[in-house]
Amino acid sequence: QVQLVESGGGSVQAGGSLRLSCAASGRTFSSYIMGWFRQAPGKEREFVAWINWSGSLTSYADSVKGRFTISRDNAKNMVYLQMISLRPEDTAVYYCAADRAPGTRPDGYDYWGQGTQVTVSS
Repeated sequence: QVQLVESGGGSVQAGGSLRLSCAASGRTFSSYIMGWFRQAPGKEREFVAWINWSGSLTSYADSVKGRFTISRDNAKNMVYLQMISLRPEDTAVYYCAADRAPGTRPDGYDYWGQGTQVTVSS
């Protein structure tokens, strides 16, 4: 079982940057695919990025490609989402998730954090 806690959210102006962190518990962290999702008010939760167990493979939603970077540090049980060139449409609650297999559907992930709010003002 994996427990996830996100941090690093906040309020920034358009064009700004934030780095989200996700701390994971559990001795098998390095065997999990880690993903980031986001949910804006009134919208469904959507895929942002995932990273494989070693960090050698990543995948991004088209809307964030070139602006967001997912990474992980297995020695620290941490996953990160570096976000640059933020836009107002990036405003959402961002969630960290874990599962044994990669995917872009929220229902494919077994473990979730509580979320961290990101607000981008124009």
